[in-house]
Amino acid sequence: MSDDMQEVDRAPDGTGEPSFHRILPTGKALMIDARSPDGETIALLKALANETRMAMLEYLGDRVVALTQIAQELDLPPSTTAMHIGILERAGLLHTDLQPASRGLQKVCSRTYDELVIDLPRGTHHSRERVEISMPVGAYTSFDVDPTCGLATSSGLVGYLDDRNAFYEPDRINAQLLWFRSGFVEYVFPDRVPPGARVVSAQLTAEVSSEAPLHDLDWPSDVSVWMNGVRLGDWTCPADYGGSRGRLTPRWWEDNNSQFGVLKRWHVKNDGTAIDGVPLSGVTIDDLHLAPRQPIAVRIGVRRDAANVGGLNLFGRRFGNYPQDLVLRLEYATAKRVADAAEEAGEPNGS
Repeated sequence: MSDDMQEVDRAPDGTGEPSFHRILPTGKALMIDARSPDGETIALLKALANETRMAMLEYLGDRVVALTQIAQELDLPPSTTAMHIGILERAGLLHTDLQPASRGLQKVCSRTYDELVIDLPRGTHHSRERVEISMPVGAYTSFDVDPTCGLATSSGLVGYLDDRNAFYEPDRINAQLLWFRSGFVEYVFPDRVPPGARVVSAQLTAEVSSEAPLHDLDWPSDVSVWMNGVRLGDWTCPADYGGSRGRLTPRWWEDNNSQFGVLKRWHVKNDGTAIDGVPLSGVTIDDLHLAPRQPIAVRIGVRRDAANVGGLNLFGRRFGNYPQDLVLRLEYATAKRVADAAEEAGEPNGS
């Protein structure tokens, strides 16, 4: 670990033991921003609002099952089963494929996600505000990576494969995918919180996967994130995903390469850090020492001394499954908003 990296040596229970532990994967998660819902979000939520479709998702689990078997096991007519499967597929909750059977082809189904996290709309009576900053994956300010490594735009490779110098290429700013075996890339986000406001939480979302030769669905890698030099903890990514094309992956990219990742959310609050809602460490928002009008350094990588050095793929908005870059969300409270909320609730505001 370099000199500018810190570990917060405090457990949530006050024992003084290091508070870091690896979070093992529980499945693929989808983050839904329902604050400004679009057509796709509404279709997804409507698709879930049906007992039969929920029973289908529960029945599938992590298996690949033929449509005819689903109909038989759930005691549904084939036409009804096909209708519900179509709704779930259009909502992005299922994948379907045609596979050879004893008589021609049969449609098989698999579940896309194991977990949904919904960010609900916030009205004018909410005492907190937020700012979001989207950072292209190629806009890193520093790096230290080990091969295998490389970068790709939506139209081709940047520089040469397994060449660290490629990360200096001017065209790297257009990268939509970057990968490395170990090391890190670091980004500097501007502070757009209004003067006088107090940051109460910081959240980073990114689409990531492990980095294996070609792709490998059993390839664990311990992914670490740092904010302002403070390591938030390790999350074990289970795989370098492939076998089916990413929704946004450009056509020129070969089928046997890494195709997509999982969208992960690191969330630092007053009571510690979580990833997708699962406690990760005792690092709090105060530990980040966020100073007014000062930039925020965000580093993501795989430590060379990690238990699972399985590399990292970092996806941009035109690669993988999610149309987003790295997104840093800062939630803040202003004295006026807090006072107004307390007044509406009938609480004393100290005046």
